Formats: sequence, structure tokens, C-alpha cells
Amino acid sequence: MKRIVCTEPHQFKVVETEIPVRTEKEALVKVKRIGICGTDLHAYQGNQPFFTYPRVLGHELSGYIDEAPESHSSLQKGNQVSIIPYMECGQCIACRKGKTNCCTDMRVMGVHIDGGMSEVIAVPSDHLLDTSGLSLDEAAMVEPLSIGAHAVNRAHVQKEDVVLVIGAGPIGLGVMAFAKESGATVIGMDISNERLDFAKKWANIDYTINGANSPLETLQTLTNEDLPTIVFDATGNVKSMEEAFHYPAHGGKLVYVGLVKSHLTFFNPEFHKKELTLLGSRNATKEDFYKVIEMLKNKKIDLELYITHRTSFEEMPKAFQQWLNPKEKVIKAVIEI
Repeated sequence: MKRIVCTEPHQFKVVETEIPVRTEKEALVKVKRIGICGTDLHAYQGNQPFFTYPRVLGHELSGYIDEAPESHSSLQKGNQVSIIPYMECGQCIACRKGKTNCCTDMRVMGVHIDGGMSEVIAVPSDHLLDTSGLSLDEAAMVEPLSIGAHAVNRAHVQKEDVVLVIGAGPIGLGVMAFAKESGATVIGMDISNERLDFAKKWANIDYTINGANSPLETLQTLTNEDLPTIVFDATGNVKSMEEAFHYPAHGGKLVYVGLVKSHLTFFNPEFHKKELTLLGSRNATKEDFYKVIEMLKNKKIDLELYITHRTSFEEMPKAFQQWLNPKEKVIKAVIEI
């Protein structure tokens, strides 16, 4: 079978290798769709935390089961599945409390262990979710959308909240969509007017703000000086993440969905004065995946506009370099096998 390996920053190599041999707790999956995430872009550019080379990228995955363990009666050959790419230990303090998404020994496919840029992969059967009734595209998008669903759930967004989401990339868009689904008033912020226009159309958010044009003053006007009760930062940008401390209301919450390989600083008296709650949101739980699958089946999320770029498995190395160019206006790219 073929596999694409990121051998070092800015270098992909297509290799021939043996089809993996599964264990009794694993299934073999023929991969059919691979979504490209910011993690993949950062890894390719050499600035992804917790990353080593060589590595097979890819953790937004869908495909068909080729071999299934006899002990797992609900999984059969030919079933269409999404993959939960977070391999938890099941024994640490986080796992024991049901927070498998932040396991102390977390191994994420495509980051800490090899991912899905292969024609066939072996996956623990309890990390496969039946996605019959969804398209292959929808099934591959369950994972990135689950990140947004988890963040909104973690912040306990309510219909009376005013929510600011900073960053209108794929993850930020998911946060906007799920915050809106919770009934909150949602404001999107980005420095790209094109992305903001897309966010308003796709996620049906209430207001947009260009972060380059006096955003604090605009927020104060929109909220009658109150400011948003919950702020999500999904940028992975140091400056944005530090400036986000200015935006929550007194008694509000700031949630970091994005990750940056850097220290962050804030002015403690302002943080203390507002009695802010600072939260991190990492990965997603199985319950978040189920929620996304349900919303996709009920046609509450439209992926027709969300996926903007496609390529074949063979052409991926060439296309990947092009997707790094902002002029390409990539929202979400997908590899088809």
C-alpha cells in the first residue's frame, strides 16, 4: 500500500509499505477521506508542539472497515466509519474522570503517533464510530467539528450568553456554529473580511468584527458596554491570545481553543478585577463526536461550502504546498483516496 510521510519540515515522501497487521482489538480501515488541519500545516512548517519526524500526518479521517475483530459485533466489513484519533491510556487521573481528551499520556494520530495518510490503517475498534447515513466528506469532518462542540460544551454556553469567537478558520467556525446552536448571541472576529463574510453566511452568526479596526470599542458598542460573557480564541496566535484578555465581561470566561508554541502573559490586576475564568479546551470526547454526527444527520450543518479544496492522494504533496498560500483562500481541504 502507499503512505505519505512527512520526513522533515517542508518535505513529503510517498512510500510503498506493507498493509498493517491488526491486533485482536483493532480493525483495518481503508481510508477514503483525509481532512487537512492546522496541526498538519504547523507540522509541515516545523512549528507544531509535541512533534517529531518522520511522521505520517492525518487525523481527520473516514473510510470503510476492511477487517473487524469478531469480538466487536457492531463493526462489520464494509461499514463506513469516522475515527476518533485520540489514543488515551484509560488509566490516568484524567481518563478515570472521563476526560480522555486530555489524558496524561495522550497520543494523537498524526502528531504523537503515525496518522491516516495511508491507504489502510489499523485502529482500535473502540475508536471507530459508525457513520452510515453520512457522506464520506461529512464523516471525515466529524473530528474537526467535534473540537468546536467540545469547546462550547466546556464553557457551558447558554442562550443568554453573548459569545465572541476570535478566529474564523475551520475550528473557529465550528465553535461559532455550536455556540449559535446553543441559542447564544454570537460575534465573530477575524482580520480577514472575506472569512468574516463566510462565517456570517455559514454559521449564521449575529455580528462580525474586523480585529484590525478598534475591536474593543466595537465590542463595547455591540454589548452596551457589558462585553461578551464568553470569549473563545481559536487563532493559535500569541498576540491575539494575549489581547483576548481584554474582551470578556466582568465575571466572564476566556477559552483557549487554539494552541501556540509559546509563553502567554497577561496583566494580573485586570484579570483579578474581572474575576475571569480561564479555560483550555483540548481535543474532544466521544460524546462530542456523537453530537456532531447527530447534527450532520439532521442537516443542521452544511459542509458544501465548508470544504473549499480537494486533491487526490497522489497529488497531495504538490497541493499541500499551494494550500499554504493565503491567496488560495483555503477554509478546509480534503484528500480523496
